Amino acid sequence: MNKPANIDEYIASFPEDIQLVLEQVRSTIRHAAPQAEEIISYGMPAFKFNGNMVWFAAYSKHIGFYPKVAGTEALSKELSTYKGTKGSVHFPLNKPMPLQLITDMVNFRLIDGVVE
Repeated sequence: MNKPANIDEYIASFPEDIQLVLEQVRSTIRHAAPQAEEIISYGMPAFKFNGNMVWFAAYSKHIGFYPKVAGTEALSKELSTYKGTKGSVHFPLNKPMPLQLITDMVNFRLIDGVVE
């Protein structure tokens, strides 16, 4: 996939069922942080406010969500049922997206100050 120019292009490059999930994630972030700017960073959709705040991306079996290490450590108990790496969470595509948990991570990043 060529690097998308914007989040709309990124989402449009996936099958319709994945597009719906990506739009859910996008809408959840926009609702939690309406002041954030949508960008493409590292080839992924991202939201920027006082620095890059969160990223997300679609993979074959999951949506990767990247709130940086502080965002995953702050909610480690709530995230314990999901796979991931330091600073990332993998939300399986065969389960409903945990939209409240995504909102909580975005809110934490806003409170955290988001400065890189």
